[in-house]
Formats: sequence, structure tokens, C-alpha cells
Amino acid sequence: MTPRWLVPDWSAAASVHALSTWRDGGVSVGRYASLNLGDHVGDVPAEVAANRRAVRERARLPGEPVWLRQVHGVQVADLDVDLDRSGDGDAAAGVIVPPREADAAVTRRPGRVCAILTADCLPVLFAADRGEAVGAAHAGWRGLAAGVLEATVRALGVPPERLQAWIGPGISARHYEVGAEVREALLHADPQAADQFQPSRPGRFLADLPALARRRLERLGLRRVALSAECTYADANRYFSHRREGPCGRQASLIWLG
Repeated sequence: MTPRWLVPDWSAAASVHALSTWRDGGVSVGRYASLNLGDHVGDVPAEVAANRRAVRERARLPGEPVWLRQVHGVQVADLDVDLDRSGDGDAAAGVIVPPREADAAVTRRPGRVCAILTADCLPVLFAADRGEAVGAAHAGWRGLAAGVLEATVRALGVPPERLQAWIGPGISARHYEVGAEVREALLHADPQAADQFQPSRPGRFLADLPALARRRLERLGLRRVALSAECTYADANRYFSHRREGPCGRQASLIWLG
């Protein structure tokens, strides 16, 4: 088998390329079977490297994706600045850049691949209308509450009305039960989002994370926000899900200019 993926259904410029991987088509085994792209989850490093190489070759990526060390925060890596400072400015050469602690990445140059790893959290991809900039953000509840989407839009430096976004595969409201403290954190910056939480049992709520993310983006001024409508928890054949499986692999959402 070879790697397969989902392509965003949006109206991005021809120079914008993006995909979100499925879990099959790799060499990892057990709980990481088979296309695990995360190198921080306990999988065999050589197998993760082989999986990443298979995606790069199959998708004909222009360079090695810039893998981040995600921490559920709001830091945004500017790949143009980071790669130039590291001396690895030619991303197409396949140079592997040491992971930077960040939960989003942006670029304005062809050949630099933004990468986000997820296993229930939301990958959110951004593209400017004229294809002059792209970005990707990792939006779990902590990052969403802290403002990672807002930070990514600021880093792109493009007026929000000229941006479009795609919210990729993540856990759906049907399977995402949270406590009152999570609900409070997410409502702190958006009190009008209370209808995105449905009581499930005393002190617990089903949270619609994709809808919460879409609200954040629309409040920022984005007029076009597309949803993948794919649930990582419900579809075990295509996606890793930490909430369903516990320790597991990671799928990747990639975006680049070419």
C-alpha cells in the first residue's frame, strides 16, 4: 500500500497545495499502524522516518515538511525567517530542520512545507486569495482557548477578508465530552458560543470543537471557512484518535506554495 490522503475542498489559488493524510500506507505496526508521522509518540524512529519519506515521495513535496514540537500553545513559526536563520534556506534540498516549539507555521515562499500533526485536535489550514501566503495551525481546546488561530492570522499578515481556511479532520461533538473547566475556558473569549456545548451528564458537556473554531475564524473576519466533516474518533480505518485508542500515531496536514 502507498500513503493516501484527503484534499481540502476549497477554492484556493492554483499555487496552493494541501493534503491531510490517512493512517494507512505506512510501515509502522501495532498501535501506530501504519502511516504514523509523529516522532514523539514512542514509535520506532526508523519507521517514522520511512513513513515521512513515503509521504514526501508520493505527494511529490518540494521539500521536507518543517515538523514542529507542538505544545498546545500559540507560538507561530515563520518558516521564511526560521529557515534563513538556520542556514537551511533551500528547503527543496530536503534538509531536516530541528523541531521548533510552536503550534502553527506560516510561509510566503514556494517550497516550504507547513506541517501539523493531530490525532483528534483540529488541523486548520490557511491560504491567501492570491496565493501569496499559507499557514497551518494545531487547534486543540487549549490552543483554541489561548488564541492560536488569532495568532496565525496575525502572522500571515494578510487582511482576514482575503484569507480562507479549511478545518480538517478532528474529533466531532458526538464523541468529544469535556468538563466544566474546558467549557469555561472556551467561553471566556467567546461567551456567545454556549450553544456549541450540549450537557451529557452532570458536570460534563459534548463540545463541538470544529464549530467553535469556525466561530473564532468568522469573528476574525474570514468570510470563507470550510469544514472537512471528518471525525477522527468515528473513523478508525482512516484516522488515529487519542481519545479512542490512547497512545497512538499521528496524521499530518500539510500546506505549501508551488
